[in-house]
Amino acid sequence: MKTPHAVRALMGILRREMLRTLRQRGRLLSAIIRPLVWLAIFAAGFRSVLGLSITPPYQTYVLYEVYVVPGLAAMMLLFHAMASSLAMVYDREMGSMRLLLTAPLPRWYLLAARLLASVVVGLPLVYLFLLIARYWDVRPPLLGYLAVFPALVLSGLMLGAFGLLVSSVSTQMENFAGVMNFVIFPTFFASTALYPIWRLAEAGPVLATIAAWNPFSSAVELIRFTLYLRFDPVSALVVLACLVVFFLAAVVGYDPGRGLWSRRGGEG
Repeated sequence: MKTPHAVRALMGILRREMLRTLRQRGRLLSAIIRPLVWLAIFAAGFRSVLGLSITPPYQTYVLYEVYVVPGLAAMMLLFHAMASSLAMVYDREMGSMRLLLTAPLPRWYLLAARLLASVVVGLPLVYLFLLIARYWDVRPPLLGYLAVFPALVLSGLMLGAFGLLVSSVSTQMENFAGVMNFVIFPTFFASTALYPIWRLAEAGPVLATIAAWNPFSSAVELIRFTLYLRFDPVSALVVLACLVVFFLAAVVGYDPGRGLWSRRGGEG
């Protein structure tokens, strides 16, 4: 694999992913509105529970801003990863995926380029949400916006690799829509995205155990800590390990000779 060819392929895949996303204006709009709706609902909920006024003091938002906002940022990465995986299934049915994977470049590199392009396209949306969240007095340190960048990239890659793995086992585009709902909502709600682990433990030890072993919780905690200029090495290691496992499994799944495609006759 020569470097000029690899760079050209990466730039081509990135350009295609950016054009596809920009043309899907409904997807862009929903990607921003969805977390903002959640943010507004939880803001009202916290005001009601704590008995706050319309313009409460900043200190009363500590639990709210530390737990909900980073969790919603991770939720954006999760939804974006699954939407990108849906596009992979569509490309496979249309035949463009086979053209991509038969290019004279290693299969793992082509999938990694597609994964990286998806993360690059999704990150500006997350930062836009974090900036808009300042309207709700969610104001982490300014350096936190820079410190959280590696955490967002690593978490986005891990969730994107998971989406690649899910798309590799989906046989039809119609089935994948149901798979998305089956994967997204349990992954999101059975995590620490909205509530701390000790609050989940009060609700039930089983739910707390599931959330603790949920890789999405590690992504949420990694984003949560780095946004406030702290570092959680355990979460970082878990996210990195899951990224490697999910990506390797996806590479095998997209291999016509060894993966699930061989069982389907290499359709695509």
